[in-house]
Amino acid sequence: MNLKHIDLNLLVYLDVLLQTCSVTQAAESMGISQPAMSNGLRRLRELFNDPLLIRTKDGMAPTERARALQPLVRKIVADVELAVEPDKGFDPATARRVFRLSVSDYSECTLLPPLLRAMHNTAPNITLDILTPSDVSYSDVEGGKVDLVINRFDEVPQSFHHQTIWRDSFSCMISRDNPIRDHFDLESYLEASHVWVSKTGMGIGVGVEPGTMQQLGWVDDALARLGKRRKIRVYTRHYQAAMQLAEMDDLVITLPSKSAKLQQDNPDVLILPPPFEIPETELKMAWSSLLQHNPAHQWLRGLIAKVASELD
Repeated sequence: MNLKHIDLNLLVYLDVLLQTCSVTQAAESMGISQPAMSNGLRRLRELFNDPLLIRTKDGMAPTERARALQPLVRKIVADVELAVEPDKGFDPATARRVFRLSVSDYSECTLLPPLLRAMHNTAPNITLDILTPSDVSYSDVEGGKVDLVINRFDEVPQSFHHQTIWRDSFSCMISRDNPIRDHFDLESYLEASHVWVSKTGMGIGVGVEPGTMQQLGWVDDALARLGKRRKIRVYTRHYQAAMQLAEMDDLVITLPSKSAKLQQDNPDVLILPPPFEIPETELKMAWSSLLQHNPAHQWLRGLIAKVASELD
């Protein structure tokens, strides 16, 4: 098909439709009527010879063809928006704006304090709005409503840009009065009671079912490779809470070393290396292709990378 016969505005329609999976919401987002958006979807179906969105009991869902098109269309629309957007530059010393960051509890307690110290003099009027992973959906990030997601990802969506901030090893924390302090080996580790702490990805979390064979994360995956399983007494998504529980005499907490290091001056706890090998974990930042070339966003990503490298 010759490109001159294609209405390129339809790609903008398709981009919004695949983000919302709703004709009504897509129409509201673009400020047009629902019949106009329905007509656009009809023309898109003719153009691609595919239904693109099909109705299910849970609402509209993209077809396999639509899922394959989404990152391609998102990039095309983002590149066009970049081409027509005026370059206003960015001066952090005088800028007044809010950056919205979705961060895990792990990155919030390890990365944010030094980041704020770095911003204190260089960007005094920049405000950070910190959201939890449960506050944010993938479509929020794709649409640029959230500037950055900082977390440990099992998998980063194909349409996102991303960068590794640092790699972190694991450490164990126990009370100084814990009786296993003098014989901390794999056997005593497995006999002890543990605190599981993790929250990755985005969206509303679900409860843990201890009896299932679900993926529990890096620590339990490493134990599973040894044919072992620890006894988990507490499941939490908050690293600060887990670190406080380390002061109890009968609990072991295994968590990323940068989190554990925050308690290195606590006289009531000991920080020990795990008695088995756990692969390093990666902290990443991910963002929408809409923001890839935004000067303010580039400044923020550069500052985060600089702060992280100094911590690393």
